[in-house]
Amino acid sequence: MTQQELYEFLESKVEAYNHPKFIESDPVQVPHLFAKKEDIEIAGFLSATIAWGNRKSIINNALKMMDLLDRDPYNFVINHEKKDLKPLSAFVHRTFNGDDLKQFVNSLKHIYINYGGLEKVFKAHADEDCLQMSIHHFKRQFFEIPHLERTMKHVSDPSKNSAAKRINMFLRWMVRNDAAGVDFGIWKSLSPSQLSCPLDVHSGNVARKLGLLSRKQNDAKALKELDSNLRALDPIDPVKYDYALFGLGVFEGF
Repeated sequence: MTQQELYEFLESKVEAYNHPKFIESDPVQVPHLFAKKEDIEIAGFLSATIAWGNRKSIINNALKMMDLLDRDPYNFVINHEKKDLKPLSAFVHRTFNGDDLKQFVNSLKHIYINYGGLEKVFKAHADEDCLQMSIHHFKRQFFEIPHLERTMKHVSDPSKNSAAKRINMFLRWMVRNDAAGVDFGIWKSLSPSQLSCPLDVHSGNVARKLGLLSRKQNDAKALKELDSNLRALDPIDPVKYDYALFGLGVFEGF
């Protein structure tokens, strides 16, 4: 397949999957329950954090988290007292448990109170063409407060060679806005050109079959290679191709 043929093929798959119907079977439906910027951010961040495993289970458990936060996530995060965290103890999604959720609520409060919110933290350390160092600094600030050592594994760090799939997916939700109705585009201080593809087993396998990725591991080095090739196709909005790669892998078994 020539570069032009690859471009046209991927563009057609983006058009097919970057559509409101995509929301129905994706964790992005959870932040779509909310209208306020901070509610969308928190619901999106927590939903993306547990986005591994069975998609139906991810969605169900993300909705449970919203119930535990009284369907008012920002207000809960900012104004909760210690006693309000007790019901969160029962939560579990795979290795992410109630203790982790309580830590995340406290760390989110720290981010909003002391740093002005999630968007400002990611913007503060953004490179002109990449947000991977922003993710590294975000993790450091997220765990500045007293924290459980076990909870740190639930926030990836590109400086440790992680592809940081879930945070990159969250950033796609917050930054991209092409009027298709899936991504929110509520973070105006960052550009879609800075985003990295949420690299996982599905998108990685499809990318290799299409010649977009040669590295076998789905790590930070692979992500850099994939990003470079996607930006060659569209330097302004490279991560739109996540829809194509993910759709081909999950829905078409490409």
